[in-house]
Amino acid sequence: MRYQSFLQHLHHQYQTRFQFFPSKKKSEAFIEDMVHLLFPSREDAAISYTQLEARQKQLEATLTDLLTDLNDPNLPVAETVHLFFSALPQVYELLLKDAQAILQFDPAAKSIEEVIVAYPGFYAIAIYRIAHQLHRQQVKWLPRIFSEFAHRQTGIDIHPSAAIGESFFIDHGTGVVIGETTIIGNHVKIYQGVTLGALSVSKNQSDTKRHPTIEDHVIIYSGSTILGGNTTVGHHAVIGGNVWLTQSVEPYAFVHNTTQIELRIKKPKGE
Repeated sequence: MRYQSFLQHLHHQYQTRFQFFPSKKKSEAFIEDMVHLLFPSREDAAISYTQLEARQKQLEATLTDLLTDLNDPNLPVAETVHLFFSALPQVYELLLKDAQAILQFDPAAKSIEEVIVAYPGFYAIAIYRIAHQLHRQQVKWLPRIFSEFAHRQTGIDIHPSAAIGESFFIDHGTGVVIGETTIIGNHVKIYQGVTLGALSVSKNQSDTKRHPTIEDHVIIYSGSTILGGNTTVGHHAVIGGNVWLTQSVEPYAFVHNTTQIELRIKKPKGE
């Protein structure tokens, strides 16, 4: 392809891109503003009720613009926006339970406000729950843009399609990956470097359950990888650090890595 033809190709891409794809910058600003709207602890100053209403109206207008930019004939924009904001109280209640779980189980957490303001795990969960609501409403593109923004900000990659129960706790969080068809129950704790992934990445399996099911009250420690759509970790099980798991685990099981560690003391010369 000659350079002039290449430029013409790029120009065509620029023209078609704005026919069906929302602004990435505007999308990321929207999701960040949504988290700030829900949690005043993240704000720098108090605002009046009138200002709060105005911010909500502005966010409604922004979401309307973003959905309109999708140019999806099957998406009723006004109805989708109304349903999304009507669902916010339920999303908010779930997030408060997530924050409370972090406060309850992390000895370093001193208050709900600290969790909301300073914990990357909570921030990633907040964006996931907002993105998941839009995913449930059959909105294209936007949920993935939101989840990738959270990934970039926190190192935590949660697909918006994953089904996650209440009181979810991600500690530290860096390197956590939760795949598209993952199902997670209530009161689950996950530490850094955990992958809930697929055994196969074949495209023809895109409509099947490829990722594991994690039942209630499970703890998964750092560095563990759990793969496969038929893999279920039973309730109250504990998965130790650096475990590679591709088969189901019964409730109350404890799975650990049996690698032997040897400790030697090297004495200084002359002793």
